[in-house]
Amino acid sequence: MEHNFRKYFSLSPNSLMMAIILALVGGFLDAYTYITRDGVFATAQTGNTVLFAVRAASTEYSGAIQNIPPFVAFIAGVLAAEYIKDKHTSHRRAVLLLEFSILFIVGWLPNSVPNMLITMCIAFVSSLQIATFNKLDKWSYNSTITTGNLRTAAQASYAAFVGHDPESRRKFIGFTAIITSFICGALIGTFFSTYLGNTSIWIAAGIILITVILYHRNVENTKAPLEKT
Repeated sequence: MEHNFRKYFSLSPNSLMMAIILALVGGFLDAYTYITRDGVFATAQTGNTVLFAVRAASTEYSGAIQNIPPFVAFIAGVLAAEYIKDKHTSHRRAVLLLEFSILFIVGWLPNSVPNMLITMCIAFVSSLQIATFNKLDKWSYNSTITTGNLRTAAQASYAAFVGHDPESRRKFIGFTAIITSFICGALIGTFFSTYLGNTSIWIAAGIILITVILYHRNVENTKAPLEKT
């Protein structure tokens, strides 16, 4: 009984369940910032980079400055993740706790707080998550952006269904699950952000807290759900 509980409910860093949960949070946060924070995608820095270049090259060059803070916050999150990794033996749990704390605090902030500050907080959290949890078994994935995941799933589908490769089939199933989870997170985030407003971010914080509780260091080196047997 205990073995089955750990198998299905304990989370390891490279497991499919961890990737699904984090993708759910990633989709939720994108919907949250878009609906409650003036149509901004805080987790998609490609968009911020393009907007910065477009505005800098146009008559609206002064507006390019507003795209810099989220970009800087994202970089700061990556550096923070690396620092935590160096200083803590259980750095993944520490990152999850930091992510939970920031999201929880953001939900308490009044409407008078500038949207830019909130966007920077979400960008920071997003980069923490990406830098720390980026492997599904031995494959790289992204829990807050779907472009790369979609490409990987498409490539794996060809090898799986045309080449009849069993490993590619597992890869296709895993990445399809991540993409689906991201979409579900965006749907859930849209619904609750619309009706609950700023405090709806506590739902994402709650999901991260549950992840912290179910996460176990002692299963980090066990076989992930998609590993070969």
